[in-house]
Amino acid sequence: SLTVDVTGQSRKEKVILPLYLQGKIPNIIPNKKIEDPASGKLRTSSPATRQDLNSFHLIPPSVTLGVLKEGCTYATTVIMKNVGVNFSRFRVKQPPPHTGLRVMYTPGPVAAGLQIELEIEIFAMLIGGKDTGGLEEVSHNIEILTETETLLLPVKANILC
Repeated sequence: SLTVDVTGQSRKEKVILPLYLQGKIPNIIPNKKIEDPASGKLRTSSPATRQDLNSFHLIPPSVTLGVLKEGCTYATTVIMKNVGVNFSRFRVKQPPPHTGLRVMYTPGPVAAGLQIELEIEIFAMLIGGKDTGGLEEVSHNIEILTETETLLLPVKANILC
């Protein structure tokens, strides 16, 4: 229950549910063209729309890498799960080189219910080239283009100068 904790006492603060449990998907831009003539017509009795039938979820929905040492390379993994009913394709728009970010993945279709790993790699470097005497914040939205939408994966890090 959301009103009591594990000991049976009433909660003092409200429980914040993740956006994917609330039915909201963060950082998504729908594509203009939804129907793909090559995939054919989809006939279903479900009230779900075409966009609901082909969608991906990112786990976690954002990446915070914390404090990084300048000149070192760090990596983390993000899972991209196909929660639709058909196989779907996607591609990742690689970030510009000055961000130090690179996304490594295996291209190809992802079957319904399966997932693929995206390895996010960052080479910690100062973008401005000037010494700030402390921490410099780096943030970038990685664009993942799917058949029906564009997912944005925010990546944030602080680089120790």
